[in-house]
Amino acid sequence: MADSTKKQTKTTKALASTLSNKEREAIAKLPYEQARDQLIEAVQALEAGGLDLDASMHQWEIGEALAKRAQELLDQVRAKLDAAQAQQASAGASAGTQSNLE
Repeated sequence: MADSTKKQTKTTKALASTLSNKEREAIAKLPYEQARDQLIEAVQALEAGGLDLDASMHQWEIGEALAKRAQELLDQVRAKLDAAQAQQASAGASAGTQSNLE
């Protein structure tokens, strides 16, 4: 194997995620509050220091996955609120008109 290919393989492995599929699945099922609380814990663990590089990277990836999960849930709520507001505005526009009775 050429040296450049070996280096590229090592780089790819180094950039590979440290999160297991089990961890990803667990995070994907968390409700917002639990994702937020675990994100706070992950940040506090990183801020406290004392972790070796591998543990720090793992904590970082957990934090990133938790932040993404929390944001997805917030985005879902925002979409529901926007839809409800649009429906309310539409209903309000036709309130008291003949089209409201049809």
